[in-house]
Amino acid sequence: MASTAKRSVGGANRPATIYDVAVAAGVSHQTVSRFLAGYAGIRPATRVRVERALADLDYRPNMSARSLKSGRSHRIGALTHETAQVGPSRIAEGAAAAARDAGYVLDLVSVDLHSPHAIDDALEQLMSQSLAGVIALVSTDEMRDAVAAARFEVPVVIEREEDDDRERSESGMQALVGHLAGLGHRRLMLISGPPNWSSARGRERAFARAVATHGIEAEPTRYGDWSPGSGHRAVRSAPVSSTAVVAANDQMALGAMLALKQQGLAVPGDVSVVGIDDIAEAAYFDPPLTTVRNDFAATARHAVQELIARIEGAAEPPVPERYAELVVRESSAPPPAP
Repeated sequence: MASTAKRSVGGANRPATIYDVAVAAGVSHQTVSRFLAGYAGIRPATRVRVERALADLDYRPNMSARSLKSGRSHRIGALTHETAQVGPSRIAEGAAAAARDAGYVLDLVSVDLHSPHAIDDALEQLMSQSLAGVIALVSTDEMRDAVAAARFEVPVVIEREEDDDRERSESGMQALVGHLAGLGHRRLMLISGPPNWSSARGRERAFARAVATHGIEAEPTRYGDWSPGSGHRAVRSAPVSSTAVVAANDQMALGAMLALKQQGLAVPGDVSVVGIDDIAEAAYFDPPLTTVRNDFAATARHAVQELIARIEGAAEPPVPERYAELVVRESSAPPPAP
């Protein structure tokens, strides 16, 4: 059995090296190097010992040494924005994890689009790091236009929801509306995200298709900015004539629930409320929120895999199927009896 994850050198801990791995596995350091390089001619029993030692020692490759040896950078830049929002932040986290799993380091730069030179400044900052490629995580029309006008000197992947991309929003909204229809709701109200977000437009179109599929009425859409306050204002702006509110994200659903309660309406006794994203707090709303859990990690992994394929001249990976899981909690119930 290998020793602890970090060896003590002169009383101080340091990350394990290939020499530590070699000692733990009972092999030469050349064998460990060949294993890490993907050499296929290592005996199965030796391979098992090396794999176990790498895991036990929590070995992490030295990216600087690897880049020097190969003559190629293993750093990826990621341009993002609106990181306070759930989707962009989860995709950025997933991209960092996917890059790390593939042996790359991801440098994340958040862009302030209120600055006229934000993209140029961010690119200058990223390109000073000798990047292998760039992922642009695009959420709004403004970011899309800024990225389109930028000049990239390395391979780039632009990750955004296109206006004709039905798959991302369709299954989740169909699941929500189908759930409410199954409970007996016949009139719904949507609180959409801001129109300059492609994901908001996608969810709004998916809602329209879903209510048409189920033969349900919809009152005019109200709009928010993804925040709880905007969901609260959307409900307070006019009386709700529906028996259920569909919020395009969980934070707006939170604000909507408070506004309904302040109007003397019980959730879900008088009006059901559902959201999208399944944020960590959704299970602890009062009442706990029915919502849709999206696979942001799959979106991030595919973007990283696509970029690495372009960097390394390999075949690009197939687009994964995107899932949306309905999570039913206490904020949705049958409508009140007429």
